[in-house]
Amino acid sequence: MKNEQSEEQIINDDKPKHIGKLQALDNMSLGISIVVAVLFGVGVGLLLKDWTGYTWTLWLGVFWGIAAAVLNVYRAYKKAQKEFKELEDDPRYQYTMKNGFDPKEDDD
Repeated sequence: MKNEQSEEQIINDDKPKHIGKLQALDNMSLGISIVVAVLFGVGVGLLLKDWTGYTWTLWLGVFWGIAAAVLNVYRAYKKAQKEFKELEDDPRYQYTMKNGFDPKEDDD
């Protein structure tokens, strides 16, 4: 009996205690990273403009910032897709996957 309990504790200890809070912070950080990427790109563009004297280098930096922001969104989308794929294999949702969901049968 003690072996079973210790195995369960080991399995439960693998996950962080505040996993929900960590996921919420990770989702919130996406918005912040978009803003930071664009501002960083503008900063690089301004620096390049000062060094070279060409205005088009400012727009190059802005483009790099926007491209970095789009890349951050793409990575977050792929991560969310992976998490939903894991839910698809969850036995709790197998009945709904096979038989569909009928809102008329909902108890609420």
